[in-house]
Parts: sequence; structure tokens; C-alpha cells
Amino acid sequence: MNHICILASGSGTNTQNIIEYFTKVENIEVSLVLSNKKEAYVLQRARMSGVSNKFFSRGDLNNSVVLKLLEEYKIDFIVLAGFLWLIPVKFLRAFPNRIVNIHPALLPKYGGKGMYGDKVHEAVLENDEKESGITIHYVNEEYDKGDIIFQAKYKIVQGETADSLAKKAHELEYKHYPRVIEELINSI
Repeated sequence: MNHICILASGSGTNTQNIIEYFTKVENIEVSLVLSNKKEAYVLQRARMSGVSNKFFSRGDLNNSVVLKLLEEYKIDFIVLAGFLWLIPVKFLRAFPNRIVNIHPALLPKYGGKGMYGDKVHEAVLENDEKESGITIHYVNEEYDKGDIIFQAKYKIVQGETADSLAKKAHELEYKHYPRVIEELINSI
């Protein structure tokens, strides 16, 4: 069995989708959900799905508390789903090419520190882009700079808003992220 840990900071719709997807996959399960926000709804989603979940602080991330948890749960693969902190290098060394993130734009455009959620979609609209999409990429030492694994696009039409772009991005995320994660784990 391959064990996934999801790191998330928000409501957890992607996390919920990933958990549900892997309940139907024989050799992979979401074993742990971790959040850096005590009140993040993602922790409640994990509880309701029967998945172990915990809050952690920045200190826990930097002083190996989180790494010890990953060992305890025999985690093989880490998935970021709306997680907003930079991953420490010791995690990258412990999980080489086994930490992935999803970004709501076509990287390398509209990535980097502070570019998340509506900020990304607003920047896309301000620049009159004709298309946007999602990018699944490996995590490295910099925000949104890891090697690109997969991208999917959607067209932007007249009158779009940050909310309408977010909806289009979420549809692509829900469709592709779990499948790409499964393919990556099965190729390890």
C-alpha cells in the first residue's frame, strides 16, 4: 500500500476530491491530512472521511515534528492542495520527486510567492489572457518553480470574473489532479 499525506491550508475541496478518488484505488490511500491552520475546514473534511488529520505550526514544520509524523504514518508521497508555505529543503531530500503541488494558472506565468487563489485569476484577467488553466508540478526550493508534470487549459471569454475562472480551474483540478497523482505513484 502506498500512503499519501495531503498538506492543505483552506477549505479542502481538492483534498476531499483526492480522498474520494483514492477510496476506489486498491494500492493507494490518503493516510494523513495536515494543515497549518487550526480552523481550516480541510481538517473537518478529513475527519468526516475517516482520515487521520492534524494541525501543525511553522515550528513543527521546521523542527522535524512533521517529518516524524510522516514516518509514523509510513507516508510515501506528499500532495499539496492549497498549502501556502514553502516546503523546507529537508522534506525535498526525504521525498525526492515525491512532493507535488497544483497551481491555478499555466506556469511559469502567474506563479511565485503570494500568487494563489483569486490573486492569480485577477492577474490573468488584468493581462487580458485568452486562456488559463492549471499546472501540476514537482515541489522544489522556490514557490511554483518545480518541474512541470501536467497542464490543462481553458478558454477565457468576454465578461469572465475571478470567480468564473476559479470555477473553471477547480473543474480541471478535480478532473486531473487525482489521476496524475495515481500515475506518479504507480511509476515510482
